[in-house]
Amino acid sequence: MKLKIAAVGRLRSGPEADLVSDYLDRFDKTGRVLGLGPVTLQEVEAKKGGIASEAALLEKVVSGSNPVCILDERGKTLSSPAFADLLAKWRDEGRAEAAFVIGGADGIDPSLRATADFSLSFGQMVWPHMLVRVMLAEQLYRASSILAGAPYHRV
Repeated sequence: MKLKIAAVGRLRSGPEADLVSDYLDRFDKTGRVLGLGPVTLQEVEAKKGGIASEAALLEKVVSGSNPVCILDERGKTLSSPAFADLLAKWRDEGRAEAAFVIGGADGIDPSLRATADFSLSFGQMVWPHMLVRVMLAEQLYRASSILAGAPYHRV
């Protein structure tokens, strides 16, 4: 199952970009033998028209993906093993591509939120959208490590 990260804004070179790249490279290596990956990252421009304009761009990027999972503080909080199980479930159901959507500074438009198949939260705190990319990339790698039985994740 291929994975796509659709995100608002451009991640400039720096520590966040380095971490995202590192974790996604690790995921691609570990996930490949598990039938997961590769991961592609597609960025859309933050729009002055607000979250509705951003939602339209994000919808184009994730069209054809099933499931579509949004990252939202109102979403479901999962443990790392539960997240790994969710990815494995989607893969085992024969899903071709799962998409993860990260909104911009103002979040995700309610219309896009309403059509998402799953809403995932990294806690009740609001995180900078650029940092959420790092957190998602790390959790994808952690999930592949859990599914592979590797010692990266310790319970």
